[in-house]
Amino acid sequence: MFEYMKNNKALTILGGLALTAVVATPVMAQRDPAYEAARSSGAIGEKPDGYLGYVSSPSASTKALVEDLNIKRKAAYTRKAQATNSTVEQFAFTSGCNLIMRTTPGEKYQAPDGSWQTRSSAAPTRDSRCP
Repeated sequence: MFEYMKNNKALTILGGLALTAVVATPVMAQRDPAYEAARSSGAIGEKPDGYLGYVSSPSASTKALVEDLNIKRKAAYTRKAQATNSTVEQFAFTSGCNLIMRTTPGEKYQAPDGSWQTRSSAAPTRDSRCP
């Protein structure tokens, strides 16, 4: 499934780069009250693949918001992957690891088994391949 994750050295390098690449997207999105409301209500959450996901059936406006943010994330991942000689999937996965780690208590994230979890004060459960 994640053949590209075999090279842990590449993941370590990507880990630091991915964190800087995705900082702008969540910061910009947090300025949007609709994004904040969807995130704090638990309607959306971070996924290991680096994209936002729907925890429950989204409203049309939430769906449009998430699709827009995911398109912007993919564009950022594509640019950064080219700059780091990695694949978009590698970069997105490493970014997903970092974004899940940056969730705050009460926010939702997808665990490695695919279940949606609510972040507590403890560290989130992340994929063992995360840097």
